Amino acid sequence: MSPVSAPENPIPVGLSTASVWPLRAGAAFELAAELGYDGVEVMVWADPISQDVAAVRRWSKRTNVPILSIHSPSLLITQRVWSPDPEIRLRKSVEAAQELGARTVVVHPPFRWQRRYGDAFGDLVDELEEKSGIEVAVENMFKVRPPGGSRNARVSAFRPSIDPTDVGFRHYTLDLSHSAAAQMDALALAERMGKGLSHVHLADGTGVPKDEHLIPGHGGQPCAELLEKLVSDGFAGQVVLEVNTRHAVTTAERARALAEALLFARLHLGQ
Repeated sequence: MSPVSAPENPIPVGLSTASVWPLRAGAAFELAAELGYDGVEVMVWADPISQDVAAVRRWSKRTNVPILSIHSPSLLITQRVWSPDPEIRLRKSVEAAQELGARTVVVHPPFRWQRRYGDAFGDLVDELEEKSGIEVAVENMFKVRPPGGSRNARVSAFRPSIDPTDVGFRHYTLDLSHSAAAQMDALALAERMGKGLSHVHLADGTGVPKDEHLIPGHGGQPCAELLEKLVSDGFAGQVVLEVNTRHAVTTAERARALAEALLFARLHLGQ
């Protein structure tokens, strides 16, 4: 596809703080300001800055970079960040979004073993959206290899599945690295999400069953086609680069990768 013409209301393009790991969240704000991103998504995880709303606010003010979204601590490694109770973690994520002026909270579907949370998850998401005005956008996931399983064995750790459209929510996050790992058709998934698609994690993957988060254009996902479709469909949400730069040796090398990712997004969003 050729790049699309410039839209009247450009789609914001943000940078996830996860994209600068193992650096801390402050480095993402600095790079977002330097490279011209429209804002930042704060991944709440082991980084103490990401867990501190006041510290995040200071970085936003210092760099003049707004906070577009909060990624709730949903990963296995963040099961005790803020609270061991996943409901409390999600509530605190929404409160943080309200305090920081973010529009969206990204959250993963419940793990299969989180029975009480899983039973109440849909109602909880509805309640939080109604009371806060924050979009709680449930993200597509992928199957994982079970401990001791064969190379090709894959199971879903999520309830009821890796595809949130199987349940149905008001808002969704489409992650292209996850769709690659799941060997799922990202464009078909976007169609199923429909008008509920409000947030995109832009990245790439080769189709191997792991979460690669490659720079868009470096894998096999229809990244360009999806971005151009968003524009033609009048998408009113946000696009966030959530890519892997952990192998960057220098700050300049990381900045080049994130500049390439931003250029790809802007080109195919007609910006």
